[in-house]
Amino acid sequence: MNVGVETKLKAVATNIRKIREYRGYPQEYLAMKLGISQNAYSKIELAYTRLTVERLLEITSILEIDIVTLLNNTNGDMVQLNSKAVQK
Repeated sequence: MNVGVETKLKAVATNIRKIREYRGYPQEYLAMKLGISQNAYSKIELAYTRLTVERLLEITSILEIDIVTLLNNTNGDMVQLNSKAVQK
């Protein structure tokens, strides 16, 4: 896979983790909402598991974040959440 694409996929996975932490949700909570094990969810955040569009939409809905915001913020600096920022 293209190195640039791989980097962006890892950045999206990191953004998901940062937003989850910002919201105060444990991995177990998202795993339960998604109907998967905590271990399977952990692999999403580590970018070991490739996300489908459907799964990505489910995650953004649970985290209350716009998918465009999640995907566009792949520079590793921050993700905007409402008027607050989550720093890496």
